[in-house]
Amino acid sequence: MTFKHLVKTVFLTEIVKGMALTLKTMLTRPVTRQYPKEKRPAMPGFRGLHGLVRDQQTGEARCVGCGLCAAICPSKCIYIYTADSLDHKKIVERYEIEALRCVFCGLCVEACPYSAVILTEHYEYSDYSREAFYMTKEKLLANWDNYMGWEKNMEYFKKFWHPTADDFGFPKNQAVFRGKQNAR
Repeated sequence: MTFKHLVKTVFLTEIVKGMALTLKTMLTRPVTRQYPKEKRPAMPGFRGLHGLVRDQQTGEARCVGCGLCAAICPSKCIYIYTADSLDHKKIVERYEIEALRCVFCGLCVEACPYSAVILTEHYEYSDYSREAFYMTKEKLLANWDNYMGWEKNMEYFKKFWHPTADDFGFPKNQAVFRGKQNAR
């Protein structure tokens, strides 16, 4: 038995260290949030409840019924029903999403060329029936009104979904071909 081991055994240093750690944790406040009273904000870019964007001038849905979001959806939970108007334009009669089938991948948002579909940051939705999770066009537009808005929407698309001009170009030290040099 070494001297170091003997000192640890006699003075019970490991037990004292453990009790000091326990005392230290007992004196600090817990970080647990009391959920209904204290709500945590959603993380930036969180993919929550779906919404349809309203056009700023007309107040109608921006969706033109192209069907790209429904075509790219891996779980096939988006249904779009269109009709032709008298001036031969496509009108979206019904736009429906089965939220219980959705995997919240965000491909519908990326595929939409008109930025008409969004995933809001709203994460508190639960119900006792399946019908509440069948999102109709009216519910989706209401989600836009309740949880997004124009300023928040523009920030959302700029940060997470659409590339900006700063995303393209050459790095500063990149070698660039300037054209044909005179041969000597």
